[in-house]
Amino acid sequence: MKTLFLSSKQVKRLLTMKDTLKAVETAFRHAGMGTVEMPCKVYLFFPKHNGDIRVMPSYIPPLNISGVKVVNVHPDNPKKGMLSVMATFILIDPRTGFQQAIMDATWITMMRTGAAAGVATKYLARKNANVLSLVGTGAQANTQLEAMMIVRKIKKVKLFDARKKRAEEFVGRYQKKYRAAQFRIARSLEECLADADIVCTMTPVRKPIVKAKWIKPGCHINAIGADAPGKEELEPAILKKAKIVIDDWAQASHSGEINVPLSKGIIKRRNIRAEIGKVVAGLKPGRTNDADITVFDSTGLGLQDLTTAYLVYKLARKKKVGRWLEII
Repeated sequence: MKTLFLSSKQVKRLLTMKDTLKAVETAFRHAGMGTVEMPCKVYLFFPKHNGDIRVMPSYIPPLNISGVKVVNVHPDNPKKGMLSVMATFILIDPRTGFQQAIMDATWITMMRTGAAAGVATKYLARKNANVLSLVGTGAQANTQLEAMMIVRKIKKVKLFDARKKRAEEFVGRYQKKYRAAQFRIARSLEECLADADIVCTMTPVRKPIVKAKWIKPGCHINAIGADAPGKEELEPAILKKAKIVIDDWAQASHSGEINVPLSKGIIKRRNIRAEIGKVVAGLKPGRTNDADITVFDSTGLGLQDLTTAYLVYKLARKKKVGRWLEII
């Protein structure tokens, strides 16, 4: 038997945001219904090298799909001419344990993270939300923007980045693509967040930078940056008054936006409204009125990678993309 190998270029060519949104929503729905098996991601830290790797296995019995992703985070890699985040996904046939496919999952990781925020925004943001604020314009901002443009009719995009040149390059990439929206680079974070209906935070900070007084009633926040113990982007006062929806309790409490406020006793588990899967499955409410401030704490689930990788696998077979190799 042979295994299908897919490169990053091939994966990128096959995968669209619209398809990824559907795949991630499917993953969340199955999680909400409890029809999944997903141990917590395992971390291996390299303090000497300012990095780590994470191993993320998952299985969805009703869909008969399983697999595992291995992904690194090395913030200093760009100085070496390498990506700070790189990933590989192994799609495994649960009936036999055979490796159906081995593919680059770097683009999958980017796309499913943007799609996760997109699904959360679909269910938690006000229907008429049209002002988007992006905090940070690094690599992840690209798929965040694309997902937001699909799930809401965005009229204004405000950006803030400590590196103004990067923000200017970001606007240059997307102003023509999304002509219906007005793009504006804010001079400060406060200016960026003023009047925002949807906020996406994508920074690696360990001290809160988003102040509660800058967030207006009815705002929805996708907190993306906190992905390891000790990281937090939002002032805890925001969480105290917000309706908090997480992707997974075990992961979010360990390494999501809520991890620091929980460890300090500022919030408790009872302050968490729901996991996003429960909201998607219709088992728990998300937003209940237009004045709610909602926060989605996204840590990234192996299930999101699994449904997205399986989609890529099916598309690759249909379009005859990739290379089949015998490794066993």
